[in-house]
Amino acid sequence: MNILLIGGCSSVINNLIIKLNKEGHRVYLLTGNRYHKLPYQKVFERYNFSYDSSCLNEIFESISPDLTICMGAYDTNFEWEKEEAEAVKYSAAMMNILMGYAMEGEGRFIYLSSDEVYGITSDEDISEKEPVSPTNFKGMVLAQTEEMCESYRKSQGLDIVTLRLDHLYGIPRAMSDVNNICSGMCLEALERQTITIDENSSLSVLFERDAVEYIYRMAVAKKHNHSIYNISSSTELTERQLAEMVQKAMGYDVQIIVKGREPKRRILSNRLFESEFGNPFFCDTDAIMKKIVEQMKRDRRVYLHGEDGEQSLHQKVLKKAGWLVEVLIPFAENLVAFIPFFMLNNRAVGSEYFANLDFYLLYVLLFAIVYGQQQAIFSAVLAVAGYCFRQMYDRSSFEVMLDANTYVWIAQLFILGMAVGFMRDNIKKLKRESEEERDFLSLQLHDIHDINNSNVRVKDTLETQIINQNDSVGKIYGITSTLDQYSPEEVLFYAAEMIGKLVRSKDVAIYVVSNASYARLFSSTSKKARSMGNSIRYPELGEMYQTLLERKVFINRRLDERYPLMANAIFNDRGAMQMILMIWSIPWESMTLGQANQLVVISALIQNAVLRANQYLAALEEKRYVENTQLLETEAFEALMKAYLKAERKGLTECVVLKIGMPAEGMDYRQAGQEILGKLRQTDYIGMLSDGELYILLPNTNGEDARFVRERLADIGYGSDMVEGSIVEGGVEWQTR
Repeated sequence: MNILLIGGCSSVINNLIIKLNKEGHRVYLLTGNRYHKLPYQKVFERYNFSYDSSCLNEIFESISPDLTICMGAYDTNFEWEKEEAEAVKYSAAMMNILMGYAMEGEGRFIYLSSDEVYGITSDEDISEKEPVSPTNFKGMVLAQTEEMCESYRKSQGLDIVTLRLDHLYGIPRAMSDVNNICSGMCLEALERQTITIDENSSLSVLFERDAVEYIYRMAVAKKHNHSIYNISSSTELTERQLAEMVQKAMGYDVQIIVKGREPKRRILSNRLFESEFGNPFFCDTDAIMKKIVEQMKRDRRVYLHGEDGEQSLHQKVLKKAGWLVEVLIPFAENLVAFIPFFMLNNRAVGSEYFANLDFYLLYVLLFAIVYGQQQAIFSAVLAVAGYCFRQMYDRSSFEVMLDANTYVWIAQLFILGMAVGFMRDNIKKLKRESEEERDFLSLQLHDIHDINNSNVRVKDTLETQIINQNDSVGKIYGITSTLDQYSPEEVLFYAAEMIGKLVRSKDVAIYVVSNASYARLFSSTSKKARSMGNSIRYPELGEMYQTLLERKVFINRRLDERYPLMANAIFNDRGAMQMILMIWSIPWESMTLGQANQLVVISALIQNAVLRANQYLAALEEKRYVENTQLLETEAFEALMKAYLKAERKGLTECVVLKIGMPAEGMDYRQAGQEILGKLRQTDYIGMLSDGELYILLPNTNGEDARFVRERLADIGYGSDMVEGSIVEGGVEWQTR
């Protein structure tokens, strides 16, 4: 499947990437941040775009994801310290994401919510039917997003599922990961050697890897009956129990402080999800808490002081004072420049050449042009102060204040300065807007270029997979088509060898169903592949049988030695099980959904080859058997013998050939054949060779097993000898063992 993950870097999304890659899916990632540099796990393609990007629709269209998983409540692009501001940002982002998904309209969309949509205390586990009751801004926004998802699902007919995770926690790798009750207790124990708890508070914590297993089950499910599921470990713990786990793991004295005794219980019910998809194995909370404590004690400085913990006081002061210095620089320049202009203006007074030159006006215009209206006003104020100070050399301040020329000059100074400053600010604004528009268009062009390059890489990768990949459909068909060159009797022998080549396994077995209860081993490539025996009661194979009956590939994820690592059944056109393919050794990394799908394709191609062979044999049935009997004619029996002898030499099967001694000379071989058939298995063959004698072929039988058949024949008066055959030109030669 093509799977799109949406969210900032976190251990949850990285664990999801690892799981999906391991299962053979193609993973795409939308980071939600153009400049995000935190490390993600390796994905097929990564898109560093923000959620408000206009290219979101093109990304969905380019990927056409079969599944989209939005991290939602666990998206690290959103920091909830300022809940009011972040709520608006989160809602807008989710609206844009859902719009992009709805326009594509394909695949399933999984939104991850949290237990914060509930603020109630309940003696019973909270089910999906319980109405949401958030008590903070984050819970309210998450609940509104759930409603938004439900609205899109109903109105657009989309496959949208909401998963609420109950008290998710993980092993923190940075200070930003300390965002849950478990890591919070560990941090408090490191800082203060105390842990504060509510004495009667109960909850259920869910480890990240367990949550990933739950999410994956929903991701690969073919159908689901509901649109909202609560996911919880269903293991009730008190805050005191969690605190005692931390206290024990710390290795030194940590005091537990009780701050409240009011009963509080908020545990989500997991029953609805388990009833449909089962319950994965859970990690041991005590063991995980020890790992969290070890991690935080090892990197104590990071968790106690943050990323800036190692900076000196001088560096911290400079970092925080930088913006103030940047603002004050123009004012300092203005004050420094005022001094020479003040001196020039004083020298110009009474001068024959410069008396009519207004240096203060030049000073104001200079700063209006360079810095704009704000600095023009400041420089005008300084100029007025300098002008008044100079005038008071010859006149009193009262005379200066009564002089109308003073006010005319001040008005002229401010009007020119503010007008020029206003024009400068407008020109600067227009220039900035044009640059922003140019940057925006350049960014869009860059985004289109990135998406195009991504599409080209995807196309090239897929072409390479189709043409050169070891397990490409073309190569699979090329190898399976070689079955057509074998005789109809040989097809299934070499099918086992061919399966081993395609799945890179030395231990492959093919069982043919003989009736409603038993399957007989037809061919195998090794002793290990025959470890289940020559005959099995396949309805007793438990989980493996149930999986095959549902026409699914069985994958032995528990590594149970009783079963093969992978198996698949082939059904005939009437829906009855016809063959069972078993693979006993396969690399662990190949036990994926992709490999299972490959086995389905291989099985279908084998079925086609077998069907053609059976149709050919059915068309020649009248020539293959002696009339009105089950005895094979000489030519057909010799062809069958050759096929088994060749397969036995290659180690694909075992067989025993018995030569029958007639109880009475001149006895009709047809009558003898009918009597002998009653003592044989359905998979055994009887026929005549060119020497005129009756022979029996016992497939997948050794000398010890043949002894029982010989005894049954002796009971009805027929002797038998085991013979060995060798293929020669024109037929088969036999000699007694």
